Amino acid sequence: MANNVKRKKKPRSKGLFAFWVALILFLLPMVIMGWILLSAAMDTGSPILGDRYNGDLNPLITKTDLDTIESNAKAVSGVEHVEVHLATGTLRVYADIQDSASVDQANSTADALYQVVTKTLDPSVYFSQHDDMKMYDLEIHVYNYSDQDKREEDSFVYVIDTKTSSMSAPEKQTVSTPINAQLADQLRQAVEDRKNPKPSPTADSNELTLGQEDQEEQPADTETQAESN
Repeated sequence: MANNVKRKKKPRSKGLFAFWVALILFLLPMVIMGWILLSAAMDTGSPILGDRYNGDLNPLITKTDLDTIESNAKAVSGVEHVEVHLATGTLRVYADIQDSASVDQANSTADALYQVVTKTLDPSVYFSQHDDMKMYDLEIHVYNYSDQDKREEDSFVYVIDTKTSSMSAPEKQTVSTPINAQLADQLRQAVEDRKNPKPSPTADSNELTLGQEDQEEQPADTETQAESN
């Protein structure tokens, strides 16, 4: 009788459940780590604001505002290419103008672009401190050469028009023209001298002097030997 009793098979569901629980616990740390790495990669290049502007920058500059400024800036006479960027608390407008443009033309273009920006964004609201609140800074960059190699030429023009939230009015600066041309030339020459050092003539001149002295002493020694003979 005892041999005829069939053993009951254990249900497989419990074994499968334990297997899946163990597999999930094993993979969970890997999934969390992968998500952290993926999030970090997606956020690469994006500014981390933190609490730096907590309670500031109100009202905010929107994507629609940026698109409007870029569209209107492209219509400014002499502008060949425009880029508008908003990084943290600074709005930057980059305008590439004609290669033949002069400093006066670059300054006029910077003024025109400032009008384009302030037509969309009231400077007294967006670019000026009010109610103890820090607001945006504005930078307008105007240049005639986008190629870095050409920026060493004398015809290169670069003007920056700046309006910080603490400034009452914008200020322009032609950064392609040195304030002290003589000092700039000296600094450039110093850099070239470091890159291409010239050999010092001291060692060669000493060797030449010693050689001449030896040649001059030889006849005297010859005469002395002749007298002794």
